[in-house]
Amino acid sequence: MLSGELYLASDPELAKLHAKALDLMYDFNTSHPRDVAKQKKTLRQLFGKIGQEFSVTPPFYCDYGCHIFAGENLYINADCTILDCAEVHIGNNVLIATKVQIYAAYHPTDPSLRLTQKELAAPINIGNNVWIGGGVIVCPGVSIGENTTIGAGSVVTKDIPDNVVAVGNPCRVIKRVIKSVAAS
Repeated sequence: MLSGELYLASDPELAKLHAKALDLMYDFNTSHPRDVAKQKKTLRQLFGKIGQEFSVTPPFYCDYGCHIFAGENLYINADCTILDCAEVHIGNNVLIATKVQIYAAYHPTDPSLRLTQKELAAPINIGNNVWIGGGVIVCPGVSIGENTTIGAGSVVTKDIPDNVVAVGNPCRVIKRVIKSVAAS
């Protein structure tokens, strides 16, 4: 699965990983909204890696969790889904709005192959200082460059470069952003 080859989601090893993720997501999604310590502890068990500082608003959904690698100062708003059947790397200072869907998993387009119930996955990379607007869909195999904003409702089907604003379906660059240096 992680190498990009066809796989069966019903494989016993994958089913065990998914069951563990389901238990952790249940604990996270049903935790008291002010029990941030429990939420953070649960997400540290769920994710493959996550920075020291982060905030994720329930509900949150994923396939395995252990294939999500996130940096510092991650913010994920409510109702985010990450299908991490391949590795999903999220940089530092990333803001993810409500109802964002990040899909590393996909199905074959050949109908006869699809009937075998085998699936595919391709890694996703999200750079540092990225803002992903509400309702965005990020498709398998996509990279989003640093300092980039993806507008609400966009469908990201191809790589997006550094330092841009990109919007639409399919998502396309509409503006370059000059990286500013914070005052000392």
